[in-house]
Amino acid sequence: MNTFKYAIIQVPFSIGISLVLAVFLNRKMKGRSLYRTIYFLPMICAPAAIAMVWRWMYNQDYGLLNHFLGTKIGWTVDPKIAWISVAIVGIWSSIGYNMVLLIGGLQDIPRDYYEAAKIDGSSEVHSFFHITIPLLSPTLFFIIQTGVIGALQLFDLPYMIMDQSSRAFKKVESITYLFYDYSFTKSERGYGAAIVVFMLVIISLITWLLQKTEKKWVHYN
Repeated sequence: MNTFKYAIIQVPFSIGISLVLAVFLNRKMKGRSLYRTIYFLPMICAPAAIAMVWRWMYNQDYGLLNHFLGTKIGWTVDPKIAWISVAIVGIWSSIGYNMVLLIGGLQDIPRDYYEAAKIDGSSEVHSFFHITIPLLSPTLFFIIQTGVIGALQLFDLPYMIMDQSSRAFKKVESITYLFYDYSFTKSERGYGAAIVVFMLVIISLITWLLQKTEKKWVHYN
């Protein structure tokens, strides 16, 4: 259930934030290239380095977040919020990748559609939902599909951010971590293989369901 909770939080929020940023950074504005670079930086950083930085930021005693907020929140030791803390890192680290793909999709949309809609009295919000989203749907579908698969394969963030001896670690254990634990730590490779097969079935089922909905909302022409 931890893996599914992570996917339910990480995928929609990362895509939503990336879409908003892509729309704004696709416009002509001062420093646009700099902003794009800043948001994409997490994608070129090593996952281990990202995890160590966030582990320091989340520290209950001298972490940057508690320092600025003036609190003593146990971001990674409180079982109630530990999985949210991991999801926040996952959202932050995937925004840049999604944003670049969405900007590429936005640049393929002819400006004539927006100009014609503006002449007809369409607002920017109306144009966003009736022009941008439909024409961007193939890119969104690709990001949703790969995002869900990536979220269900979660392993590195909880393993590197959390302390395995912490009482909160059980709340962020992923299916992939269970495979690692049973196969290589406990040497129960049969159980580990069963976990992999289960994960393969789940991912295949979800992918099949997404493919079934493709024709209803994805527009390739």
